[in-house]
Amino acid sequence: MDENSKQTSLQQRWQSSTLADGNAPYLETLYENYLQDPESVDQAWRRYFDGLPRVNGTERDVSHAEIRSYFRDLVRRREPVLEPRKPVPGDLIQERKQVKVLQLINAYRFRGHQEAMTNPLAVGGSTDIPELHLRYHGLSDDDFDTAFDTGSLVGPARATLREILEILQATYCGAISVEYMHLTDTAEKRWMQNQVERERGHPIFSPLDRRRLLDRLNAAEGMERYLHTKYAGQKRFSLEGAESLIPLLDSVIHHGGTHGIKEVAIGMAHRGRLNVLINIMGKTPKDLFLEFEGKNERRKNASGDVKYHMGFSSDIQTEGGVVHVALAFNPSHLEIVGPVVEGSVRARQDWRQDKDGSEVLPVLIHGDAAFAGQGVVMETFNMSQSRGYSTKGTLHIVINNQIGFTTSSQNEARSTYYCTDAAKMVSAPILHANGDDPEAVRFVTQVALDYRMAFRKDIVIDLVCYRRHGHSEADEPMVTQPMMYRKIKAKPTACTLYSERLLHDGLVTEESLKTMHEDYRNALDAGNPVALDMADVDEVQYSHSSKWQPFSTRPDFNEIDTGLALETLRRYSDKLRVIPAGFELHRSVQKILDNRGKMAAGALPIDWGFAETMAYASLVGDGHHVRLSGQDSGRGTFFHRHAILYNQHNGEAYIPLQYIKDGQGRFLVINSLLSEEAVLAFEYGYATTTPDTLVIWEAQFGDFANNAQVVIDQFISAGELKWNRLCGLVMFLPHGYEGQGPEHSSARLERYMQLCAEQNIQVCVPTTPAQIFHLLRRQMLRNVRKPLVVMTPKSLLRHRLAVSSLEDLTQGGFQAVIPEADDLDPQKVKRVVMCSGRVYYDLLEKRRKEERSDVVLIRIEQLYPFPRESLKMILDSYPQADSFVWCQEEPKNQGAWYTSQHNVRALLKESAYLEYAGRPASAAPAAGYAPLHIKQLHYLLDEALNGYTEK
Repeated sequence: MDENSKQTSLQQRWQSSTLADGNAPYLETLYENYLQDPESVDQAWRRYFDGLPRVNGTERDVSHAEIRSYFRDLVRRREPVLEPRKPVPGDLIQERKQVKVLQLINAYRFRGHQEAMTNPLAVGGSTDIPELHLRYHGLSDDDFDTAFDTGSLVGPARATLREILEILQATYCGAISVEYMHLTDTAEKRWMQNQVERERGHPIFSPLDRRRLLDRLNAAEGMERYLHTKYAGQKRFSLEGAESLIPLLDSVIHHGGTHGIKEVAIGMAHRGRLNVLINIMGKTPKDLFLEFEGKNERRKNASGDVKYHMGFSSDIQTEGGVVHVALAFNPSHLEIVGPVVEGSVRARQDWRQDKDGSEVLPVLIHGDAAFAGQGVVMETFNMSQSRGYSTKGTLHIVINNQIGFTTSSQNEARSTYYCTDAAKMVSAPILHANGDDPEAVRFVTQVALDYRMAFRKDIVIDLVCYRRHGHSEADEPMVTQPMMYRKIKAKPTACTLYSERLLHDGLVTEESLKTMHEDYRNALDAGNPVALDMADVDEVQYSHSSKWQPFSTRPDFNEIDTGLALETLRRYSDKLRVIPAGFELHRSVQKILDNRGKMAAGALPIDWGFAETMAYASLVGDGHHVRLSGQDSGRGTFFHRHAILYNQHNGEAYIPLQYIKDGQGRFLVINSLLSEEAVLAFEYGYATTTPDTLVIWEAQFGDFANNAQVVIDQFISAGELKWNRLCGLVMFLPHGYEGQGPEHSSARLERYMQLCAEQNIQVCVPTTPAQIFHLLRRQMLRNVRKPLVVMTPKSLLRHRLAVSSLEDLTQGGFQAVIPEADDLDPQKVKRVVMCSGRVYYDLLEKRRKEERSDVVLIRIEQLYPFPRESLKMILDSYPQADSFVWCQEEPKNQGAWYTSQHNVRALLKESAYLEYAGRPASAAPAAGYAPLHIKQLHYLLDEALNGYTEK
């Protein structure tokens, strides 16, 4: 035989081998099945695997990496191997077909969802999936009655190809479809496979369960029809087309109760919210009707909010006990409520010491367009398994209306096949269910909750449905989606379809259906509650509202003494410098700790890092909790904090503030993921749930808070006025003009000042270590829970003049206004310069250099609520002053000038004029060139001290 003939023969042998290129992934799967259960594979393959090389010589101890390497090496070298037995031609054909059948099974697991009947508006799924066709695998109708091994398919060990196809079609291509083959964890994948294949797409429910499903569908539909009739034309963001959401949530709560869940926190946008409030949460219909009629009582000094943004909480009796259910308040910014709920859940879990998430469950309800389109969804997924933000798995429910306002075309709405594909970034399983089949919906709900409880990870239910009306009930959808809405108008409702099923099965009668409809409507007419299983228990036990009672009355804004006894301060300082044996610090960090020891002894002035750390130590020492998060917050962006110490030998971390004393409060510092929006929303949710924790979010630079503006606008500044939700969240925003350019200078102070009204937030610009010490302690010790925005320093962290003494920490409290520091004669003062922030030290150095005794510098450290009385007393102490200046380093259209000048003018005599000294108005927040920055600084300092001069 010549060489060419030999090569041709070898190629033919290779192509006929089970190790041909296309079969390598299949062989790996087959081997995994063998490892799990040797009896699940054909005897010939069992002998073959038994003969493979061993790892460490142990019985069947072959790693996946080893076997993959072994197979792929054979594939790469294209070397046929000796089969475990020499088959006769007929057996060889059968063996090859067996391989193809197992490949077919795997194809349905991967892609069967694309042919599923999950869309109530479509006749069927896609029919152009080649991998699901017999011919793709070299099979045909002639093989229908041939029996094959089914591998790991849950069912008989052997079945005919016809039976196998029926199982696969029922399991993966019916009203339920599942995406789980993308999971990276084999145990999760096997678990999900077992759950869905065991039921074969047709779960069996008891007659009692089925009648309850119908009852909840009737309630969902009845509520919408009642509102549509009684309040025609009013916005309600109807659930019609997605009524199965109500039995879905009913199942979540009751099935969760059997798992031992004690609390369920729900976040959702406005679609279907009123229905959930009435039929799940137990809100009295009468109260809702008063809101529609504009007759509901508004809380005094509150703006309130529209009815489909309001939250609610209630207690529901389940077989496993009472479950407290809380629906979060939510603005119209759709997905932003997700991380807020996650933060609230984490706080509840911490309060319960529920470390594995077995008692508190987060449930997030999304719209399909928002789930695919809003970046905060991806940020929230990214937090789901991280140390500081994990809530041990969230149940996500997508109300997939297949349209967002007027956009329904997939190539306009997203770049992914499904709206739920974003969840794959964290390997979350995705369960699709036809919204017109409540039994399918009930089944995937139970599977989803079981998965979350088993693996403590996120999972997604895609409730495929439709929207019967336009975006709002006054909108006409036929204008933009004529074909879609022609189908919708011709469709019976989910309740009608399911009623017909139960009529056919003899579980209900026409008379019982009529009675059910009438009873529900009569209850609505009477304004009576229509939710099921409402528990009569003390809400305080579940809602933690008792913790908020001390802060529910009118807050006391009077300043308090927040000094710390010297012996206590030194004791905590000593504790913070104790590190484990053998723990080697970086020499720079060691020097900082050594200097802090000297500060506690009075041998060195106190810097910012020491004062801030002592504030935390004093609070956790008294039993309060502290939670500090942000990008690089452990060390601190500017190398000042060092709340986390790192062993230079092995990288081990140590947090001294967690070891102050026995029985101390929790101290948690988190280096957050690179997110502002989701992380700040998370911390807001946490802070609204627990008033005994000092919750701080720190921006890497204050400018970066721009990325979280919706949280600031809709929650932090307005949450109390809209929803009566108190919050003591602290925001650290590094701010100061040091020539670092337009994106690393300004925390946009003006934006927070514009949001100030009705004592909603506090805005402070502390300039000394003692000020931040007292400010943080005041935030927890005063009976006030208001958001606190702090313009924190950068260069001042180590400025030679920005220091304090021990006495400054042991006595007094936060000063909203700091008077002149130098000893100047009040009778000689002609010019008063008021300022905030680091520009004070520039002014001070210039005045001292010029030896000016006729100019005083007053620092306003709290810009809101504005300290009128304190400032008035100081101004009155300079009777000869006839020139008053507001100086700021920010441009004129930014900073505090426009929002504060009226407060200052109100304190001056009528003849006095308030001057402005600062940078000119600018579109950018700061200069990008260092020489220009310095020139502007020199000019504004000169202007502040000497008055306006020509440039």
